[in-house]
Amino acid sequence: MFDMYSVLVVTALVVNVSGIVFIVETLLRRDEGAGRIWTLAFLAGMLTTLAYLIWTQSPHAWWAVAAGNGAFVAATGCMWLGCRRFNGRRMLWACLLVTAGVGGAAVSAAVEGGSGDPWAGALWMFVPLLGFAAVGAVECYRGALRESRTAWVLGAVLAVQALYYVSRTTAFVTSGPDSPLFQNAFGTVQTSFLTVVLTIVAVVVASVLRAGRAPMRGYLSAAPAEPSGDGILADDAFPAAFTALVGRAQPKAELVGVIAVRIADLDEISTAFGSEVARDVSETWRAGVRRWAPSDALVGDDAAAGMLVGAIMGSARQAESRGGDIYRGLIDALGEVAGGVIPVVGVGIALSSTVGYDVAELIDVARATAARAAASVDAAVLLGEPDGEEDAQAAVSR
Repeated sequence: MFDMYSVLVVTALVVNVSGIVFIVETLLRRDEGAGRIWTLAFLAGMLTTLAYLIWTQSPHAWWAVAAGNGAFVAATGCMWLGCRRFNGRRMLWACLLVTAGVGGAAVSAAVEGGSGDPWAGALWMFVPLLGFAAVGAVECYRGALRESRTAWVLGAVLAVQALYYVSRTTAFVTSGPDSPLFQNAFGTVQTSFLTVVLTIVAVVVASVLRAGRAPMRGYLSAAPAEPSGDGILADDAFPAAFTALVGRAQPKAELVGVIAVRIADLDEISTAFGSEVARDVSETWRAGVRRWAPSDALVGDDAAAGMLVGAIMGSARQAESRGGDIYRGLIDALGEVAGGVIPVVGVGIALSSTVGYDVAELIDVARATAARAAASVDAAVLLGEPDGEEDAQAAVSR
């Protein structure tokens, strides 16, 4: 009924146009990790469609099948990784798992592809696809994503993909790829139609989610590479400066802490009240963090909607007190912005006494805790624990 090549051309057109739109939007925004990772997902999807188009014209091009299978797994895996990054979760083991899945899908197709079997290595692709889609769907209903109903739609998209590949894998194993059941319900044409629908929904949802975290350029001015007159470091300069501070503190067993401050709703404020109010809010927020941070602390930008404060702390109680001072000062200052628009502010604290002296770990825990604080209805300042454990204390109630 449908010519496979024509269907794949239409699929490639939809996926590539959607991917280009998302990539262009990434370039127009002061984006953060989640958006960048989702961009990799769409790039992988674009590569997938191009590789399969080459295969339809050259059935013996086993390398195109290998590239397409690996890229397909990478696309779904990166969607999951983007969700984890959005929620501020640990990334190392997840990245290694996705890398292993991509490698397994590509290598298995390459090893078996010499036989000319078009389904070479299919199971090594199907299983990672359903696995990454399933955990991606779960991630959409956790952490910061759980607070956004838009994320529920992305979770539904990934859940549909997971269920489809559970059914497709079952039919492949029990009936075989040449059976009428598989060809009529789970063949390439049917999968292409599903891919078109899911891609369109995914690009819209991911764009909306990313917009809340990465406002258009202009709300926040980029910080210079060196401290400016207000003493705020650029996001790529803060880790180096903080590393030097930790290096001096660790031999003396001094307590080091990172206070992450996250602001939400900038894009919504711009839509509701105008870009001028959004700009006033962002400028007041940046200036407020520097003003109420300890005078001897390092202060730096952390993507578009975050700031980091690094300092030697006298105790955990003092760190909580400093985080509370920053939060209360920000709320008072933001209340004076034109229109009295007060965005959601979350403050997360990570200390070397619980996390250790690893700079990346301290920053990651502080970021994740700030995201949870921003999503919490009970406390705005949280003292974080490593490895996603429960936050130890709430320093300031909302």
